[in-house]
Amino acid sequence: MAVTQRQPVQSSNFGLFGDSKFIGSEAMATQTVVGTVQEVRQQIRSHAWRGITSGVAPGHVQANLAILPKELAFDFLLFCQRNPKPCPLLEVIEPGQVEPVITSAGADIRTDATGYRIYENGIFSAEVDTIEDYWRDDLVSFLLGCSFSFEAAMVDAGIPLRHQQTGNNVAMYITNIPTTPAGIFSGPMVVSMRPIKRSQVVRAVQVTSRFPATHGAPIHIGTPHDIGIMDISKPDFGDAVEIKDDEEPVFWACGVTPQAVALNCKPPLMITHAPGKMFITNQRDTDYAVL
Repeated sequence: MAVTQRQPVQSSNFGLFGDSKFIGSEAMATQTVVGTVQEVRQQIRSHAWRGITSGVAPGHVQANLAILPKELAFDFLLFCQRNPKPCPLLEVIEPGQVEPVITSAGADIRTDATGYRIYENGIFSAEVDTIEDYWRDDLVSFLLGCSFSFEAAMVDAGIPLRHQQTGNNVAMYITNIPTTPAGIFSGPMVVSMRPIKRSQVVRAVQVTSRFPATHGAPIHIGTPHDIGIMDISKPDFGDAVEIKDDEEPVFWACGVTPQAVALNCKPPLMITHAPGKMFITNQRDTDYAVL
């Protein structure tokens, strides 16, 4: 496997969390990630490669990450069960354990994503390369399906993805769509957006609906204002992309939703992946596809 992954020169996001250096994508030259999925994770762990993972290890399921203290784990598990579109559960790792033995034997949840975010009492406090310094024996890790997993199927179906073509992160937005509360957890749903040619929208729905474990079919097509997005050119996470005259913005539920929930509910600690910098599992997307 050889995947060329280009990162944009600057972020398109400013002001949501106060410090723009944490938002969007890092400046990075074109790099090639080569090897099996295990070798790609090793390059991430050794810091030989850091970047947005869209298009990396095509055919492998990518995962969002949420890590919480054990006393909040049941509430969050219930939240995921009640909100399967934004939070499709792939694996729960027992307290203090760092290996996702079901989806990614041999991996280390603390080091094998290309970026992590730290939320303390509802405040986004840091973006870091590893979470070894934050690790505690009471932490429970949740892996949630990610829409990057079905992008290979979209490309194979002849549906171009502009954020991959331009080397950007996917655009993500906080909406006015409420999630179903569970315990302390509640808040708005986050969506990812991909511009799709009008002639290909039905095909995009058909292709992605086969992957319910990685968000499945879109939740909204067109008219961003209807879901609370006032300015499509200013995503809350990721990078803005052009929407051409013959295209519609198509929105999928997004696993960054727990980060919006953290801002709303203010748990004492939540650790997540950095948006667009996913954990890549050993699982194949075809293993999660439905007919």
